[in-house]
Amino acid sequence: MHPFTILLILFLSVPLVEIYLLIEVGGWIGVFPTIFLVVFTAVLGAWLLRWQGFSTLRRIQETTAQGGIPAVELVEGAVLIVSGALLLTPGFFTDAIGFMCLVPRLRQGAIKWALKRFFHGGSGEPTPFAGAQPRSSHRSKTIEGEYKRED
Repeated sequence: MHPFTILLILFLSVPLVEIYLLIEVGGWIGVFPTIFLVVFTAVLGAWLLRWQGFSTLRRIQETTAQGGIPAVELVEGAVLIVSGALLLTPGFFTDAIGFMCLVPRLRQGAIKWALKRFFHGGSGEPTPFAGAQPRSSHRSKTIEGEYKRED
């Protein structure tokens, strides 16, 4: 499916789900408790996001100090930014997804799965980047030797 189509479906369906959930929860617990709950989840999410962000920043610094490349930690930072946007969006569906992104084991597991799936093709061998020629399944054999040119 084309990425634009996926985004269009998300931009149309997520607000409809949010409105439905807000109406249902408002019918169960009332208007003011629903508003309080939406504001409370945003404040709690911002506090947890700040805490997780500092933790991720500390791990980035530790990995860099050890001479490593903090690739997973940087992706975690990007996921935390998306999580913050979801938590600040009013609604229960986006809050649920945002809070799931704040759980370190879920976040790290999803990132490692995505990295393995999209950058290693599930086989452990990196896949070629866009525009690159795919590797042949027959590996060429390199024969080492010396030669001497005689005229």
